[in-house]
Amino acid sequence: MARCFVVQGFGRKTNYIDGRELDLDASYAVIKDAVESAGHECLRADEIKHSGTIDQPMYEHLLRSELVIADLSTQNINAAFELGVRYGLRPHATIIVAEEGFRQNFDVSHLMIRRYKHLGEDIGRKEAARFKQELQDAIAEIVGGGKVDSPVYTFLSHLLPPQERSVAELAADLAAAAPGEPAQDSAPSESSGESRTAKVLLELAIAWIASAQQSDFVGARVLLEILRDQRPNDRFVIHQLAVATYRSEQPTPLDALKEARDQLSPLLPETTNNPETLSLWGAIHRRMWDLEQRPEQLAEAVHAYSRSFYLKQDSYSGLNFARLLEMVALQSARAGERDEAIADRVLARRVRQDILRYVAPQLDDLDELRADKRYWLLASLWEVNAGLGRGADATRWEQEARAVAPSSAMVQTTEQHIARTRETQTALDATLAAAV
Repeated sequence: MARCFVVQGFGRKTNYIDGRELDLDASYAVIKDAVESAGHECLRADEIKHSGTIDQPMYEHLLRSELVIADLSTQNINAAFELGVRYGLRPHATIIVAEEGFRQNFDVSHLMIRRYKHLGEDIGRKEAARFKQELQDAIAEIVGGGKVDSPVYTFLSHLLPPQERSVAELAADLAAAAPGEPAQDSAPSESSGESRTAKVLLELAIAWIASAQQSDFVGARVLLEILRDQRPNDRFVIHQLAVATYRSEQPTPLDALKEARDQLSPLLPETTNNPETLSLWGAIHRRMWDLEQRPEQLAEAVHAYSRSFYLKQDSYSGLNFARLLEMVALQSARAGERDEAIADRVLARRVRQDILRYVAPQLDDLDELRADKRYWLLASLWEVNAGLGRGADATRWEQEARAVAPSSAMVQTTEQHIARTRETQTALDATLAAAV
């Protein structure tokens, strides 16, 4: 069954041209009746079942639907934008409708717009029947007819519409283009071919995430979603997908964080003992706290980093745990909970002391580490000593860390963490002193 996607606002909207209020749900009821009577499935954005933001399924429907009906009533900017997207994606099978009060601007003045009339806030029975019949006739003529109705493809007659590639085609292209892939191998079975392709996709996605100059988190996310669909229980793939998603900051930083949170949820982060899952869960909620300042987000981040640190005994989780403990202490101090604030401040200090104990044995193998790993190990000692107020030791480790010749971005990250720690500690000390 062919699908019709209806581009339209929802509920009652004001037509600012003449001040009338129009019930677009009533308009949609007539459109849906006409579409279904013509033998097609009808769908509007508010009927799409999805997780995360509506953007991806909306664009998919604009591309893949055999028919799109766009209602521009009330000069709806979103509907006009989506109509433009549809015109760019598909050369035919798009119908524009609008209430008779719609003002036809220059850019759409040459387009055919089928009009309907609201009587007060609703569409009368006679008008509904007329409009339904007009739409049915238009659908019968347009769907499958192949007539170009997009102005993009009318005026750019040499233009070809985009073609979607299947997962297999995309994987094959990437595998062929991937640098360093062996040119010959033993004749693979189907399963080993799939394994090699998955390996190429994963390596390329990780490279796009890790690139210092040209990170492509959106592209990496696409590849990792393909892998996740193929390997839904692969924890490492899910971890990388969550990283690519929240670091893409698309469509907004907060939406990306919520989507990454949902991607990690099947790994049961609330109860897991996997340190990597816990670290990512903590990172996501810490960033959500930065954006929304909701206490439960900060508490979830502290809980995740705490468990990750005591399981893995690593500096990354420990440093985040200590920073967040002092943030919690500051919130408690501001709320007049002095004992809680002091307890968390003391615990943050003990966590930093634990980090020094855990990191010390790793210094014996420092020269064997890759340059970036060597920097982060030395930088953790720089940051820990700064957090403990040991200025001379912090300066010594800072000099050793900088001697590794790290990128400016790496040093900037460490400096930002130290500056934020000092800011939090200063505010905490001042708040506790004022409460005495």
